[in-house]
Amino acid sequence: IYSVIMKDKNLFIAKHIYLAVLTTNVFINNLIILTFEFKLKLKKMADITLKGNPINTIGNLPKVGSKASEFSLKTVALATNSLSDFIGKNVVLNIFPSVDTGTCATSVREFNKQAAKLENTVVLCISKDLPFAQARFCGAEGIENVVMLSDFANGSFGKDYGLEITNGPLANLHSRAVIVLDAKGKVIHTEQVSDIVDEPNYEAALNAI
Repeated sequence: IYSVIMKDKNLFIAKHIYLAVLTTNVFINNLIILTFEFKLKLKKMADITLKGNPINTIGNLPKVGSKASEFSLKTVALATNSLSDFIGKNVVLNIFPSVDTGTCATSVREFNKQAAKLENTVVLCISKDLPFAQARFCGAEGIENVVMLSDFANGSFGKDYGLEITNGPLANLHSRAVIVLDAKGKVIHTEQVSDIVDEPNYEAALNAI
């Protein structure tokens, strides 16, 4: 009787050791998967700086050669413009945090000047500023050759294009970037400006058209 009891006891212990090892392996495997997914997510984030201080965006810009995603944004007149409205024209997306900062305002002025010389091309200046602020700026600066568009409503453009800043003082605003599309909506040039205080490379963007 004693030997039977001991045999059953050993089987009981062995069973629980097996279950413990199995549970540990499942935990370790899940931990490995979560770690891999976390690293993959980090890899997708763009590393940029604000006056030399590291910050991140929600993702990366669309790849050159890819089809640009559709978007709908508000104009200064509170109407809605979509990317599809500009099919048939080359499109320059000048994207920035806020028109109320020096570098952002400079980029709008420069693209406004260059846009007057471009054929079959439209320049869209995009930020999360309210349309009223964009309208005020354009009126004060005499901006007439670019289209000001706002992503204030839900920020979907910034998310879809990997532009939304995730941390730091400018969190939830757009990073500074330029994306150029051909007349069919294909991405032909991108620039994620490495430090937000710097201006984009205007020449590189315009030469891509």
